[in-house]
Amino acid sequence: MGFELGFGMFGVLFAIVFVLVLSIIIVTMVKGIGQWNRNNHSPRLTVDATVVTKRIDVTHHHQANANGMGGFDTSSTSYYVTFQVNSGDRMELQVTGNEYGLLVEGDRGILNFQGTRYLGFDPR
Repeated sequence: MGFELGFGMFGVLFAIVFVLVLSIIIVTMVKGIGQWNRNNHSPRLTVDATVVTKRIDVTHHHQANANGMGGFDTSSTSYYVTFQVNSGDRMELQVTGNEYGLLVEGDRGILNFQGTRYLGFDPR
């Protein structure tokens, strides 16, 4: 009887964790689609701006083999640049690695963006 009770608790806990993980995945997808939709409905803007700062976000992932031994590591890198417009407002936009490498703090130019989507920067 004790074994059945323990196994029943495992089933309940497994179901709760499964629903929680599935909920997190769905919420993340809905938020991503919502941001994509807001960006598509935002006007494309062209403004004078200055590159204020840059940052990199590196995320590491470890995937274990099926037998639990060994595995492999992967990482992903995201690049962000903070721009300041003439009004003093600042915005951080995600850029590609190539764009990140070309931009230098203090650069002035024309920033093109749509919502939170970076479209380009033309230095003067």
